[in-house]
Amino acid sequence: MTVKKRYLTSKPECRCTFVLPAEAAREASTVALAGDFNDWSTTSHPMKRLKSGDFKIEINLPVGQQYQYRFFTDQGTWENDWSAEAYVPASGLAVDNSLVTV
Repeated sequence: MTVKKRYLTSKPECRCTFVLPAEAAREASTVALAGDFNDWSTTSHPMKRLKSGDFKIEINLPVGQQYQYRFFTDQGTWENDWSAEAYVPASGLAVDNSLVTV
């Protein structure tokens, strides 16, 4: 599922719901959302584990921008969003980042 977006009427922000499916985080106990919106912090946006095994988080992002992001697991691995809107090369690395536009 792509990032679910709900644009707020009270301010220029979008409520974004990010989900990492259980299949992508098989061995993980914890997962965090990291991206250019939080300086790629692997601790500032912990995700909640659902009964299904999926991990989920909702955050508000300012509209009119594109954001690169990935999921970081407690196994020390980085996972992309399998259903991201697009992928862009990560600066200086041989991998891609997921991309969301709000």
